Amino acid sequence: MENIRVRFAPSPTGLLHVGNARTALFNWLFARQQNGTFILRVEDTDIKRSALEYEEKLKKDLLWLGLDWDEGPDVGGAFGPYRQSLRLNTYKDYTQRLLDMGKAYHCFCSQEDLEAERKKALAKNGVAIYSGKCANISAAEALQRIKDGEKASVRLRTPDRGELTFRDLVRDELKFDLGLIGDPIIVRSTGHPAYNFAVVVDDSLMKITHVIRGEDHISNTPRQVLVYQALSCVPPQFVHLSMVMGRDKTRLSKRHGATAVDQFQKDGVLSSALFNYLALLGWAPQEDKEVLSREELIRLFDLKKVSRSAAIFDYDKLYWINRQHAKTLSVRQMAEMAYPHMKMAELLPEEMTDAHWDWLETAVKIFIERVDRFADFPSQVAMLFQYSPLEMDEETKKEMEGDCASKVISLFGQKIADVKQFDFERFVTITQEIKQDTGCKGKDLYHPLRIALTTRGSGLDLDKFIPLVEKGARLNLPRSLKNCSQRISEMLGYLKQHGSIRNEEAES
Repeated sequence: MENIRVRFAPSPTGLLHVGNARTALFNWLFARQQNGTFILRVEDTDIKRSALEYEEKLKKDLLWLGLDWDEGPDVGGAFGPYRQSLRLNTYKDYTQRLLDMGKAYHCFCSQEDLEAERKKALAKNGVAIYSGKCANISAAEALQRIKDGEKASVRLRTPDRGELTFRDLVRDELKFDLGLIGDPIIVRSTGHPAYNFAVVVDDSLMKITHVIRGEDHISNTPRQVLVYQALSCVPPQFVHLSMVMGRDKTRLSKRHGATAVDQFQKDGVLSSALFNYLALLGWAPQEDKEVLSREELIRLFDLKKVSRSAAIFDYDKLYWINRQHAKTLSVRQMAEMAYPHMKMAELLPEEMTDAHWDWLETAVKIFIERVDRFADFPSQVAMLFQYSPLEMDEETKKEMEGDCASKVISLFGQKIADVKQFDFERFVTITQEIKQDTGCKGKDLYHPLRIALTTRGSGLDLDKFIPLVEKGARLNLPRSLKNCSQRISEMLGYLKQHGSIRNEEAES
């Protein structure tokens, strides 16, 4: 059986985008399922844009996502080095081999010459390919010109007619007219290899069996196949994945939302959830199931079932999957995920006590169903800290003008003032007493109390709300949290000031 070897070969010129992460993930899934080898190769020959900091960040993002590699720059392997900038001598050797065989030649055309030729070709027949102007320069003349100081690139000598065919495992047979390709540059005049040359040399020497990448590389593939043929090497099997698009069917970009793996991590999306969701972009398991673990995805993944259609990145779907994965965490794990965001929002302190963690765990259990990402957690919890009767909306203020509202809140204020440690059980007892004393019941009893405690007409159930504010009010928090007694007292003052409650009710 063939030893499956695949690679993810990013350029360290920016942050890891979810489209590239999906490509890495499909390679990784295929390798793990087939007991093959997953290789990380850094293509850093773009000297101006490549940066070591991007490479390090890229590796961290891959590992956070759960994608480890068997061979690579930091772990080594039998086919290294795994950084293209360290393989320049290898590319020189293969370039010279092609020159010696007459399968490549030096090109002395300047950028100005090429641009003029391109415009002329476009005006004549609408096809901009190199004319082969330097193809007949003898090797001896070329070497002398280089010795005399002229700059030269190296081009691959290719047929100018006929058809090149290769098979894509997803798209079946693909055909290209050789008359539209021309003689591609394989080494630039700077001496650095062109992408379509270096990648072939590397994939061949590293014994890559399957090249799984985005469909934007389809146009590169015939040029690469021509290099394989020139070197008498067998090309790998190709798989070109559909592009990742936004809902508007345009290529996914920042205007659609977060696109970098790093940003999803910062936003509090679980790595297991992003892994799960990316696996479903352009592929779906036969089993009617969408929430899957890494182990399940490895078992179910089928490269031949990858779709040709564009993959639409649906943020709502990702967040739904994230909520499902969050439910598998322990309460403590969820609290630890929420804590950095709570600390950043200055709702929790730098130094956490057991009491702080206990309160956060209680809050997590209550609010977890309401958040898509852990970064959303502070905005939900913030409602506990926001208490101002003056900021009630007009509809809520009107609900406090009824006879039952003033009686219930006044009596509740009297009864809660005598309670040293208030809790929901005591709330239930007091409301039953008020019901007997006033005759107010149902919505007339409970709705005014909800508004008095929260300044809102709806929201968190009071059996959850009361324990949170009472526990939180006893903690040393960056922002003070008013307990129920303080809230009722403040509401009574507001109602008295605005004539919604008589002095004798407030004082009786």
